[in-house]
Amino acid sequence: MGASSSEESPRDQYDYMHPNHYHQHHAHHLHDTRDSLFSRAFTNSFLHRRRLSFEPDKKLFFPYEPGKQATSAVRIKNVCRSNIAFKFLTTAPKSCFMRPPCGVLLPGESIVATVVKRIHRPQRARTKQTKDKFKIISLKMIAGVEFTPELFDEQRDRVVVEQVLRVHFLDPDDPTSELEKLKLRIAEADAANEACRKSVENVPTRIIGPGNVLEEWNKMKLARQMGKEDLK
Repeated sequence: MGASSSEESPRDQYDYMHPNHYHQHHAHHLHDTRDSLFSRAFTNSFLHRRRLSFEPDKKLFFPYEPGKQATSAVRIKNVCRSNIAFKFLTTAPKSCFMRPPCGVLLPGESIVATVVKRIHRPQRARTKQTKDKFKIISLKMIAGVEFTPELFDEQRDRVVVEQVLRVHFLDPDDPTSELEKLKLRIAEADAANEACRKSVENVPTRIIGPGNVLEEWNKMKLARQMGKEDLK
């Protein structure tokens, strides 16, 4: 299980992927919360049953194209009977962003999350290695509590590490099975995002028709009169 990997080092620095897709450093906040958050998360990870499954489950595959932005994708599924919140963290917040960076999955629900990474040109020729990693943490939601990303800090005692995904590069000119699976996951994620965009666009907006203009004007006039009376 990725949660109990012995390869993790205390020196690994993971930062939260901000919802606006670009990480903004808050040094004082990270200094106060990061150490306690992850030490407890690692401890809890040894004691909990897997809440989320991942496809792929150990690596994030990226086409290797130095100097360009490459896209990877991972399927995340809730395999327990409770609503589970998840959150991505990475060792490379300046060169990566993902969609979505966090969220809540209902029992049995799954999504395909995409990660975009800027692949820097290697200092040495033919070098395809990187130490970049992504960590996914989870939190079992409590009934009646609305999800916000801050819950992971507020309820840090209940946070567990679900998986650590290491970056692995693929040759875009070599049609391997992993490359084909990656293309299918990215296509699925793009289709889901497009469907979501269209559903938002199709939400009807409230338009004041000719017959309602006078009614709206009277409401505003009455509100202004009541405000003047309150000032007397």
